Parts: sequence; structure tokens; C-alpha cells
Amino acid sequence: MNTIQEAIELAEKNETEKALALLSDYQKNADDDSLFQIAELYLQWGFLIESRTILEQLIEKYPEETALKLTLSDIFIESEEDELAITILNEIPEGDEGYVQALIQLADLYQAQGLFEVSEQKLLEAKHIDPQEHVIDFALGELFFSIGEYIKAINYYERVYAKTKEIGHISIEDRLGEAYAAAGEYEKALEFYKEEEEPDPDKLFRHGITAYQAARDDIAMKAWEHVLEIDQDYYAAYTQLANVYKEQGMLEEAYKTVQQGLERDSYQKELFFLAADIAHQLGKNDESEEHVRQAIALEPDYKEAVLFLIELLKEKEAFDGIIELIHSIKNTGAEDALYDWELAKANVEIESFDEALNSYQQAYTSLQHDSDFLKEYGYFLTEEGRIQEAIPILKAYLDQQPIDEDVREHVERLEQDLM
Repeated sequence: MNTIQEAIELAEKNETEKALALLSDYQKNADDDSLFQIAELYLQWGFLIESRTILEQLIEKYPEETALKLTLSDIFIESEEDELAITILNEIPEGDEGYVQALIQLADLYQAQGLFEVSEQKLLEAKHIDPQEHVIDFALGELFFSIGEYIKAINYYERVYAKTKEIGHISIEDRLGEAYAAAGEYEKALEFYKEEEEPDPDKLFRHGITAYQAARDDIAMKAWEHVLEIDQDYYAAYTQLANVYKEQGMLEEAYKTVQQGLERDSYQKELFFLAADIAHQLGKNDESEEHVRQAIALEPDYKEAVLFLIELLKEKEAFDGIIELIHSIKNTGAEDALYDWELAKANVEIESFDEALNSYQQAYTSLQHDSDFLKEYGYFLTEEGRIQEAIPILKAYLDQQPIDEDVREHVERLEQDLM
């Protein structure tokens, strides 16, 4: 057994220190071919400095040796020294046997720097030299997908797919599925999602998304159900599955799903809010209120949940509860004109008119272009006898809703009363 093979076997037994010591001692007297093998091993094992030292020494002796430069460029890339990698790759001349590989690596580096046109030029040059190389087609597909040119990406992925189903452990079927979905061709995308012996939950989840976008809720449900069978902590699947159950009218299944999700993680505000919505549709109003309050407890300024809770409280005419809720939200520093508007309406219901006026005034700055608000505010001012203030508010409303004859007649009566 030669020394390098012995070092490899030691490394495979997790005796890395012994392997490194053996190679360090051996490289003192090794020939240049063996030194290159040692450098490749160092690179493979992640010892970049040791590999780089040997390669730079060899390049001094063999400045035209492409394999040395390509390997050294890999080290520069691993070390995030992209400019050094670009410099050494550009030293490889056209016509050299490693030139196409250099172009592919340069394209990848330029793509990482956001120089997409330069990257494309390098890949097209490589393809002109070697039109049958499917790795180049794959690289072009990856480039176009990354910049959102999905139809072009599909064209290149399809060329690769005709020759191989995988490159570097990357499934071309997955890439085609993602590209067709991104291009909006969901039915076509579904053709590339297939059940595997050991399914990947991420892939299954994307499969569900694609099926849902293709209006294939049956496939989407099966995909997300399978995700949760594989990984009960895949929280996004609970939300998606519950939503599609809800849309299908399967409210009990939807509610059970969100409850299962919350048992796994009680810090998912969106899941609490979804539970509140489904419980409300099931007529479980106490549970609905409990869920939405938990969502708000996790994020006090969760506006959608706050407004939902306000509507629940309105249903049972708990206007004091609305006022208490909004004050508690505002005490956390949250500000929103809709909160002020709801506060005004609640104060009107309990006949706290001064408080209502204050809230209407606060809301007006942000809602002066909302016709519904202006109409309500104008009529409130009328009821409070603040006619001179009401008229310009209602006229502003009429500027937005000129066909509302009832309000127009009301304003005319107000103006006559002031004469």
C-alpha cells in the first residue's frame, strides 16, 4: 500500500491527525505527481492553506499546467477570494483543454457578483466550443432561473433532462417543476413532481404549493398531509393544509389541523389567528375569542387579529371591551387610524361623545380620503350640533361620492339652518 492510500484509509477511519502527519512527512520527498494528489486530498478534507501552499509551489514549476490552476481556483473560491480566482482562471488560454471548465467557473463567479450578462457570455462561449456538454446547459438554466427568466431556464433544463435526470445530486425534475411553477404553468409543473421512496418534505411542500396554484386542491391536501406525516414540526404545512380544508368547507378538519399545529408550537401567531377564524365559522365564538387574544398577546400590533377581535366583540355588544382592547394596544406604542375610528364608534355606543369626538379627530388626519369615514364623521358632528364643522367634512365626502343625493340634500338643509 502506498503512503497516500494509507492516509486515505486513516482518514476514512476518522484518524485524521495520523493521516495528516503521514502526508506531511511524506510530502518532503514526494514527486510532483504525488504532491498534486496530496494537494487535492488537503482540499477535499478542507485544509485549504496546506493545499494552496503545495499548488502555488507546483505552479511556479509548471506555469502552463491547467489542472493546477483549476484546482487552485477552487481554493480561492472556497476561501471567498473571488478576484484571485477570476485572475487565475483568465490566465487559461483559449484552446487549452481546461478552457471550457474555466469559462464555466468564471460564469459562476460573475453570476455571484451580479454580473449576469458577463456570466451569460462566458457560458455561451463555452457552449459554442462544446455544444453537447449538458453541464453548460444546466449552468445556463440555473443562471436564467436566478434572474427570473423562467422560459429560457426551462429551455435549457429540458435539454439537460433529455440526457440525464440529475447533475451533482440536483434533480432536473425538481428544477423543471420549480421553473414551470415560477412561469405560472402549474399543470405542467405537476408533471415533474413524483413520489419518491424517501420523500423530501421540502419538495413535497413545494409540490403542494404548485398543485394548489393549479387549482388541484386534492393533490395539495395529500402532499401537505404527507409532509406532516414525515415531519410534525413542519409548521408552514399546518397553515397551508388548514386553509385548503377551510376553502373546501372541511371546517372540522381545518380546526383539528390548526390545533395540532399549535400543540407543536404555541408561538405561531398566524396559526392562532387562523384557528380563531375557523372556530368563528364553526360557531365556537368563545374559542375563537380565546385564539385571537393569544395571537394578539404574541404581537399586540397584529392589526388583522385586532380588527377581527373588535368584530367579535361587536357581535356581543361588548363595547367597553373594545375600548379596553384598543387602549391596551395603543399603550404598547401601536398607532393606527383604524384603531381610532373603532374607538370612536365604540364610544358612541356607550354615549361617551366627548371621547368619541377626540378619536374621530385623531383618525381624520389619516382617513380624510376615506369616504365611509367622512360620511360617518360628518353625521356624528351633525348629531353633536357641530354644524359648521360637519358641512366641510360632508362636502369632502361628496367630492368622492357625488351621486349620494341623500347626503347632498342633508348638507343643503344644514347650510339653510345656518342662514
